[in-house]
Amino acid sequence: MINYNKERTVDYQYQNLIKEVLKNGEKEEKTQLVNKESEHVGALFLPGSTPMKFRLSNGFPIITERNISSFWKFPIGELFGFINGARTQEELEKFGCSWWKSWVTEKKCSQMGLEMGDLGHGSYGVAFHDFPMVNGETFNQFKNLVEQIKEIPHLRTHIITPFIPEYIFSGKGKNRKVVVVPCHGLIHVRIVNKKLTLTMVQRSGDILIGVPSNMIQYAALTLALAKATGYEAYEYVHTILDAHIYLDQIPFAKKLIKRKPFPFPRVKHIERDGIFDYRKDDFSLFDYKAHPSMPEIPVAI
Repeated sequence: MINYNKERTVDYQYQNLIKEVLKNGEKEEKTQLVNKESEHVGALFLPGSTPMKFRLSNGFPIITERNISSFWKFPIGELFGFINGARTQEELEKFGCSWWKSWVTEKKCSQMGLEMGDLGHGSYGVAFHDFPMVNGETFNQFKNLVEQIKEIPHLRTHIITPFIPEYIFSGKGKNRKVVVVPCHGLIHVRIVNKKLTLTMVQRSGDILIGVPSNMIQYAALTLALAKATGYEAYEYVHTILDAHIYLDQIPFAKKLIKRKPFPFPRVKHIERDGIFDYRKDDFSLFDYKAHPSMPEIPVAI
């Protein structure tokens, strides 16, 4: 559990991120997808946005600029599905995540030689749980991460990668086998003074739609990993290499930055013994006050 501050202060980091992209983002008119049937609308692109650093004692980082309480558990289910090796829509649904349907259609999957519903050989679940080794065996990254933290906590090499290079490159002669190259999940953990800090480096971040979910799921992972290794869940750091707001999202972004955020809520969770035992319903939300939701924000597919 987290020992929350009695008075939690308002956190402006997410709102500042939106402002940073709106002010400093470079406009690109269109971005072509690998899947030939669709094309992204243009975007404001900002490389290397200012990292967000969330001290968990000040609240659990769920945005309050718009209410997302109706789906906040789904990204937690997704991530723990991936940690357990899920790579298909059917497997993810068992963990309470159904939103991959638009990315694993028969047409999109067939372009990469995959069966409908299959995220692919280069997907999160494979990388996290069954990373291919040169000897033909597989490597479970999270199992080894937990073991290493317990055995040699002071190391600076507590690292997880979501990328399997062989399957993520596109173009002539390449062997891309993943419907979406992992956008998040490059993880670094540090143990200092018996406190655990988790940093997640995100390759690509849709600031209005994707990033709020990523904040939730990796903050939840910080809690679970701290319990699994016996340390205090101290801080979650979120940094984005390609931060962007799609052009058709800009009106909504401008509305969000006019809303004064509320203090972050509290989250309680059932403390499971192992990192692979967690599920989305192990987490409960308290003291969540937020502005009205914005279900009309467009999603790029």
